[in-house]
Amino acid sequence: MGAAVTAAASGGRGWCRCCGTGRCRADPCGVLCLLLTYLSVGYADYVVLEHVLLQPGFRSSLWCPFHAVAFNFIVVMLLACHTRAVFADPGMVPLPDTAIDFSDLRSGSSSSHKKSRNNEDWTVCNRCETYRPPRAHHCRVCHRCIRRMDHHCPWINNCVGELNQKYFIQFLFYTGLASLYAMGLVLTTWLWPADKGLAGKAEGAEGGVSGSHLQTAHHIVLLVESILFGLFVTVIFYDQLVSIITDETPIEQLRNRLRKEAHREVSHVRKPKIALLREVFGRGLVICWFFPCNCTSPLASGPSYSYVPNYDV
Repeated sequence: MGAAVTAAASGGRGWCRCCGTGRCRADPCGVLCLLLTYLSVGYADYVVLEHVLLQPGFRSSLWCPFHAVAFNFIVVMLLACHTRAVFADPGMVPLPDTAIDFSDLRSGSSSSHKKSRNNEDWTVCNRCETYRPPRAHHCRVCHRCIRRMDHHCPWINNCVGELNQKYFIQFLFYTGLASLYAMGLVLTTWLWPADKGLAGKAEGAEGGVSGSHLQTAHHIVLLVESILFGLFVTVIFYDQLVSIITDETPIEQLRNRLRKEAHREVSHVRKPKIALLREVFGRGLVICWFFPCNCTSPLASGPSYSYVPNYDV
């Protein structure tokens, strides 16, 4: 009975009582994309090791262990960044302890309007029933407001926001790098075989034409997978960098475009590009931007929230 009352009081906000966030929410599309990501990465690693590096004529080369270590390092970094992006808090706005009295917000009293003008950048989300800071938006999948929300990504089953955008961009970078690396290895084995004579003898001893066809099929599947994922993450990676440099999320770009179409002036003073990049990747050394860790004490630990019930909805 108590659990039912608590669930009813939460207003179906979709947040988990065990951790206080929305990251425990099982979105079917997000779970499917997570499984597809892990299967794709595992298959690529298997084909590179088993059917590219360990094929006859290449396994005896000194480049074999080098490529094996280098490719698996990229895979480990890819999975580490993906894991951080999945489980990191994207910047969820905390829920208030008590529900907001919307009748007071809509009363139109002079004190309310005065307070609203002083805090016009803060808004109230009528779905979360909470006050949210500037540039925070509501996610319909997580059922929570996210600070500087970029979008909800099913590939990490999480929102991309202020606190995990760095890990998401790192995941895109290492995915594109792994795709390019795998594509290069496959094309290299096709165009410049290590030893054609040795490879032909080994194929005859290990299964002949059937084994060669199976290996070729794996190469083609890996090549197609690398091209598709490589192009996909390259486009998203470019879009992420543009949104950081322009200091506008896709939601804000759409809103500003609609305002311009309505002949409304939008004044937005932008910071230097390097400062905008450091806000996402950290203010430490640039080399730290490539690792899924906080090299400096982040300022994005979150602003302090004071629930003042005098804001316009």
